Amino acid sequence: MARGKRKTIEEKIAEKEEIIECLQIRINKETNELKALLREKNQKEIETLHDFIKKSNLNLYEATEVLQEYMSHKYEATA
Repeated sequence: MARGKRKTIEEKIAEKEEIIECLQIRINKETNELKALLREKNQKEIETLHDFIKKSNLNLYEATEVLQEYMSHKYEATA
């Protein structure tokens, strides 16, 4: 039975280069989608924090002070 024409090394190299190029395009696409999702998550977290601060009747400076105080006590407790 005839197996057909065997590929040359140049043809095999060209195929592998094409596959790699397609995979790189896919990786770039997936990376961009991941970045967009991470930005969306970050934005939602910021909105949640903003809403909490508003509901607490604190301004940004006061909220920052409270968090800094909390963090300093937290680090003192673990030291």
